[in-house]
Amino acid sequence: MAFAMSTMRAVRLHPEGLVQEALEVPRPEPGGALVRVHAAAITRDELTWPVDRLPAIPSYELSGVVERVASDVPDLAEGDEVFALTPFDRDGVAAEYALVPAAVLAPKPRSLTHAESAALPMPGLTAWQGLFVHGALRDDERVRVLGPSGGVGHLAVQLAGDRLAGPEETSDLVFDTVGGDALAAAVGSVPRVVSIAEEVEGVTYFVVEPSRTQLLEVARLADARQVTPEIDSIFPLEDAAAAFARVAERGKRGKVVLRVADEP
Repeated sequence: MAFAMSTMRAVRLHPEGLVQEALEVPRPEPGGALVRVHAAAITRDELTWPVDRLPAIPSYELSGVVERVASDVPDLAEGDEVFALTPFDRDGVAAEYALVPAAVLAPKPRSLTHAESAALPMPGLTAWQGLFVHGALRDDERVRVLGPSGGVGHLAVQLAGDRLAGPEETSDLVFDTVGGDALAAAVGSVPRVVSIAEEVEGVTYFVVEPSRTQLLEVARLADARQVTPEIDSIFPLEDAAAAFARVAERGKRGKVVLRVADEP
C-alpha cells in the first residue's frame, strides 16, 4: 500500500490551551506501527501536564487501522484493526495517525465499533489489573467494588461476574475507585483492599499499565458480550476542547471519545 500523506491533523496541548495543528506524519521506528486513528478516548488529568512536557498530544486510548509497520514487527500487517492503551511517557493519539509500540497493540474486538473499542483499554485494563493482578481475585472469592457505576467500576463489576459480593455477603477483596470515606471504611475490614483513587496505609494503590496480553482477554470477553464499555459522548477531533470540558463536568457516565475518522 502506498503511503503518500505527509501531514496530519492533530490536537496538541500548549500552555495556553488545546490547539489543532497540522503536524508531520511520523514514520514507524523499530518495534513500532503507524496506526490510522479512528477514535481516541480522553481523561481529565491530561490537561494538567507540567509545562516542561508541552506541547504534547493528549489521549492514550485508540482504536484504528494499521497503516505501516516497522520491518522488525512480524505479527502485524497493514489493514489490521487494532486498539490499545499506549505508553504515558510519549505523545498521545489524538491525531489522524499515531506511532504506537507494536507490543501494546491488540486486535480490535470484532463486535465493537472503533468508538466503543477506544473507550475500553484504560478502564478495562484498570479493572482487570485491580481485580486479578493487584487484587489476586480467585474464582472461589468475593469482591466488592466501590464506585460500581463509574468509568472503571462498571467494567470491574462486569469482569467480576459471579464473584461480585452481594449486599449481605462478606468479601475477600475490595476494589476501590472513589476513595474517601468508603475507602477508609474498607481498610481493615477485608483481607485485601486495592485502590486507584488514593494512596492509603494498608491499601494497594496502583496506576494502570499497558498490557497486550490482558487487553486480548478483555477483547475476548467483549466479543463474548460479557464486557461492554459505556460511552458518555463522542466529539469530532476538532471539538477536542468541548470534549475535555465534558470530561470535567459532573454527571458524566462512561468515556468521552474523539471521533477522528468515520466508521468504515
